[in-house]
Amino acid sequence: MAEVRNCPKCNEFFNYTGVREVCHKCAQSEEELYQIVYRFLRKRENRAATVERIVEATGAAEELLYKWVRKGRLQPAMFPNLGYPCDNCGHLTTTGKLCAKCQDELKADLRTFEAAKEFRESVEQRDRVTYHSERKR
Repeated sequence: MAEVRNCPKCNEFFNYTGVREVCHKCAQSEEELYQIVYRFLRKRENRAATVERIVEATGAAEELLYKWVRKGRLQPAMFPNLGYPCDNCGHLTTTGKLCAKCQDELKADLRTFEAAKEFRESVEQRDRVTYHSERKR
């Protein structure tokens, strides 16, 4: 069922169905802007353009470019200098939410945490050992 929301761009009411985050008018203007950006990038000399160059040449907002790359509308394989910011450090990445460096750091931290956890468990296991002394009756 649709939910009534305000468009984040123009503040008009629209029925949010889960497909778009903006109203129909704003979605159409985004689509027109996408076509301008795509035509710009399809030219051989512009395929290696950076995000800043694309913004300068087309007038598209950086956030829109990042959104299109995240959704797969602009493929980093075809346009190598495109990406979106890592959620942790802000460097451009093309897959997932984290860049490769942040992923590696997170994996290393997890390995360290797991090793410390195993060590604590082994110490606890060792301390649980019960010693019985022999009594003479």
